[in-house]
Amino acid sequence: MSTITYVRGDATAPSGEGTKVIAHVCNDAGGWGKGFVSALSRRWPEPEADYRAWYRDRAENDFGLGAVRLVRVEPSLWVANMVGQHGIRRTTTKKAPVRYEAIGTALGRLADRAADLGASVHMPRIGCGLAGGSWERIEPLIRRRLVERGIAVTVYDHDE
Repeated sequence: MSTITYVRGDATAPSGEGTKVIAHVCNDAGGWGKGFVSALSRRWPEPEADYRAWYRDRAENDFGLGAVRLVRVEPSLWVANMVGQHGIRRTTTKKAPVRYEAIGTALGRLADRAADLGASVHMPRIGCGLAGGSWERIEPLIRRRLVERGIAVTVYDHDE
């Protein structure tokens, strides 16, 4: 049975052997530049370039809440851009941008791709930074969508 392993470290430098996918949450507004995406962009240009093109051409593709795109950044390393945040700021009613249902859908799609690749999944505490989500609501989604499918997951808590 797979588990969620918690480690201190940098999710952009995933540990372990074999094929790996770094998963993170993007917004549906085309914005890229704050939070974990900054760390991704410092390491590789491809995830940002793919996200921006995916957003720009959204009328002709599947871009939207719950969608996922895997971008290969090294021979056995992929980045999963998962759209699970509506907009980039809290609304006037103080509602956070996180969309749990969209994250759950995206994680299910990610599980299919990770299984096809024989990959483990690595991530920060997705949806809990700028998206304003609660780990208590996101962790069960990860367990249900990835771990119960036999996908090993490592969550990285970054040292400040």
